[in-house]
Amino acid sequence: MKNSVCQLFDIEIPIIQAGMVWCSGWRLAAAVSKAGGLGIIGAGSMHPEVLMHHIQSLKADTDKPFAVNVPLLYPEIDRLMDVIIQQEVPIVFTSAGNPKSWTPKLKEAGIKVVHVVSSVKFALKAEAAGVDAIVAEGFEAGGHNGREETTTLCLIPMVADAVQIPVIAAGGIGSGRAVLAAMALGADAVQVGSLFAAAAESSAHDHFKSLLVEAGEGATELVLKKATPVRLLKNDFYQQIKEMEIAGASAEELRGHLGKGRAKKGMFEGALSEGELEIGQVVAMIKEVAPAAKILKDLWEEFLQEKLKLANL
Repeated sequence: MKNSVCQLFDIEIPIIQAGMVWCSGWRLAAAVSKAGGLGIIGAGSMHPEVLMHHIQSLKADTDKPFAVNVPLLYPEIDRLMDVIIQQEVPIVFTSAGNPKSWTPKLKEAGIKVVHVVSSVKFALKAEAAGVDAIVAEGFEAGGHNGREETTTLCLIPMVADAVQIPVIAAGGIGSGRAVLAAMALGADAVQVGSLFAAAAESSAHDHFKSLLVEAGEGATELVLKKATPVRLLKNDFYQQIKEMEIAGASAEELRGHLGKGRAKKGMFEGALSEGELEIGQVVAMIKEVAPAAKILKDLWEEFLQEKLKLANL
């Protein structure tokens, strides 16, 4: 199909698997890329040598295009970028920082750069920094979220009208109907996180995946707004944070309770009570732990079916 994002990334289907901390290792990324989408290795939890292993393992499994997601505020950012450039990663998705800091160097190395934003203001800044495309992520998304709390329904048309480069919609994309809606709003492609977090190839713990299947409507909430806004499943840790926020805890106190390794403890190690369980509102639509290729196929087939229905209205 003639699609700007498919042409930019040399992929068949304009569906991108999000780079998710503790969930998106090389197996998930390879499975999505082999199925025709764009798989992303989430480097936000990886030391440089671990990222090297994931990139090399993916390359040994497939020659399809793939990407690496890097939070720009990551402590070892210089070493991660050295690995990415050395390993000739074709596409990098950056987030949580200023895209001006690394976009020029990455593009000099022949790497396509995409930056994640949650507002028109930052979409324009990313475009001015020279990125090739933008992920516009709405309030519904899981994990770390924008302070503006703008929903995908409002964000996508505003960003699409403001920039000249391709826009990838994220946040609340959990069905083919949602893919179609995002396209109607002006997106050129979609990025899907939560559904792939529960994929068979996801590196998340099986206990976490089972909890995602069981979760229903209203199972998540955006918390830690004073520190770093993040959407979490409601568990004992979430409840502790809520009580601290109600009591007027400072950002420093909240960060202290969050501590280190809380997300790893929950999503990767399966400590469902005390762990930080990041997931989007669309978790209520997850019905099974399925192979990534099936998730991608189901999304795309439903998109095509719903597009025909809409055309016949």
